[in-house]
Amino acid sequence: MVAHNTASDGSTPSNSSLNEKPVAAFSKEEFMAADFNPRHLNLIVQEGIILGAGAAAILLQVAEAGVGHGVNQHSNFAYRVQDRLRTTMTFVYCMSYGTPAEKKTITDMITRVHQSVSGTLEEGRDKGKKYSALDPELQMWVAATLYATGVQTYEKIFGKIDDEVLQEKIYREYSVLACSLQVPPEMWPPSRQAFWEYWDHKIATIEVTQHAREVAADLLYLRRAPPYLRMFMPAVRVATAELLPERMNREFGITERPRMYKLLEFAGKAMYRPLPLKIRSYPARMYMKDMRKRLATHQKVFEKA
Repeated sequence: MVAHNTASDGSTPSNSSLNEKPVAAFSKEEFMAADFNPRHLNLIVQEGIILGAGAAAILLQVAEAGVGHGVNQHSNFAYRVQDRLRTTMTFVYCMSYGTPAEKKTITDMITRVHQSVSGTLEEGRDKGKKYSALDPELQMWVAATLYATGVQTYEKIFGKIDDEVLQEKIYREYSVLACSLQVPPEMWPPSRQAFWEYWDHKIATIEVTQHAREVAADLLYLRRAPPYLRMFMPAVRVATAELLPERMNREFGITERPRMYKLLEFAGKAMYRPLPLKIRSYPARMYMKDMRKRLATHQKVFEKA
């Protein structure tokens, strides 16, 4: 991933993209309506391949000091990487495919968990500043990372989405990942142009703290995970380095391996893209089935942030 100069593939933006009409985020009332169908968001999140962007999204998230400190202090991250993935994707898929009742239940659960995640930053330039998982600015950044890494991963496998209208619709519908929680609709940048300006500013100014580096070390090596998970980590590290901006790689101490990534991308295109959608979308069905089972049997869906 790159500092964008506002084009989603890192290229110079076209005149049409520079003159985009503002797009508003969806309000909770719109999002919770029975007839709400984010089919353009689903075009991206239905693809299981986006799970491969999970590590990059998490590292971008924890580079924000409030998120990183909260994860480090409240999540036991090194011991629950799989559970962290499950809870994140449960939220994403529920916002995409859930009923209004399911969406309300899940967002209420997340808000209750977030209420206990707060404290004081212990390092970095904002040392001493209070943080809270309910902070809309932190939630905005988390949703932004999901949009940026999700779309970038999709385009690397299926090719650039050239349809500007479709791009805008995908972007607008991604707003539900922010505005379903504490982010007010007006905080979601009103256009993709505005979003990438926001993104570039964050990437240029965000501070990678020691807390974030500790999360990165846990996440990229999974030393406490079962062997069947650790065997995939070399490929995850290669993909993560490709998705992260150069500055983030440097500050996290991640080595970029462009030749290895090209081989990985070629393999992904050759083996993943021809698969039937029913197979490619299996993770979405799996996580939704798990969520519904937990809700039906009154099991906890979220225990930690």
